[in-house]
Amino acid sequence: MENQNKLYSEADIRLMRIAEESRLPGKNRVEEIINYAQMAGIKRIGIANCIGLQKEVEKLKVRLAEKFEVYSVNCKVGKILSSELLHNDSRGLSCNPAGQAEYLAQNNTELNISFGLCMGHDIVFNQKTKAPVTTLIVKDREHKHNPYKEFED
Repeated sequence: MENQNKLYSEADIRLMRIAEESRLPGKNRVEEIINYAQMAGIKRIGIANCIGLQKEVEKLKVRLAEKFEVYSVNCKVGKILSSELLHNDSRGLSCNPAGQAEYLAQNNTELNISFGLCMGHDIVFNQKTKAPVTTLIVKDREHKHNPYKEFED
C-alpha cells in the first residue's frame, strides 16, 4: 500500500482532527458526540432510530436539544407495507431507512446518529444519508443492544 495520506480529503482530515481534539477521557459517547458537534460548529443533529427504542430516543433528544436543533425519525416513517416493498408475503410495516435519510436531509441535519437500526437497514441508511453518521446504539436483540456482551467471559 502506497501513500495512505492520499486517501484523505481536506474535509476528511478536518473531521478527524476535530474528532481527536474532542475526545473526553472518562466521558460517555453522548458527551463525546455533543463535544464533537460543538467543536465542529454543528447546529442541527438528526437521529434515525428503531421505533422499539422510542423512549430512549426521547431522552437523547432532550439532552441534545439543550445545545442543538434535533430532528428524529423512526424506522416506520412513510408507513410502507413490507409486502409491497419486499414483494413477498411479509406482514406489517417495513422499516424505511431510505425514508429516514430523506427526512433528515430535508431538515438539513449536519450530523446524524444511527440509534438501534436493524442490521442491513443501518447499511442502507448510511448509504443514503447526506450528513456524516455516527452510531450510538446497534440492534442486538440477544444482548439487549450491547453486542460487546458476546465477547465477555
